[in-house]
Amino acid sequence: MKNLFVFALALFLSFSASSQILKPVKWSYAAKKTSKTEAILYLKATIEDRWHIYSQNMADGGPVKTSFSFVPSKTYKLSGKTVEPKAITKFEKSFEMNVSYFEKSVIFQQKIKLTGAKALVKGTLEFMVCDDQQCLPPETVEFSIPVS
Repeated sequence: MKNLFVFALALFLSFSASSQILKPVKWSYAAKKTSKTEAILYLKATIEDRWHIYSQNMADGGPVKTSFSFVPSKTYKLSGKTVEPKAITKFEKSFEMNVSYFEKSVIFQQKIKLTGAKALVKGTLEFMVCDDQQCLPPETVEFSIPVS
């Protein structure tokens, strides 16, 4: 009976702990053809209040910057670098440097040249999210964006 109680308590605590996992950033994706041979990929981060993610354009020695990695394919080629809007830049004591970041939401854009029919752009993105008291460990997210 005691073992059953301990098991039930452990199960309850594991459910409680898992409900405490913070996920303050949600990612969504879209693609828009701009011509028969070109398209733009949109990678959008929706960020909960009081949290922020970092720019791709950060000096070394600070937080983990947002980065994108695209799986090579015969159906598309990257055209230039992934672009982002103007970031907020402030000095952060915790990193002892100026950092550039985004709040609320940000849309990163990547132009591609279509070289085949029905392109499916796959890849990963890495980002770190912080608020004014804590940073969560860097996270890697896989994505798959159909271009039609």
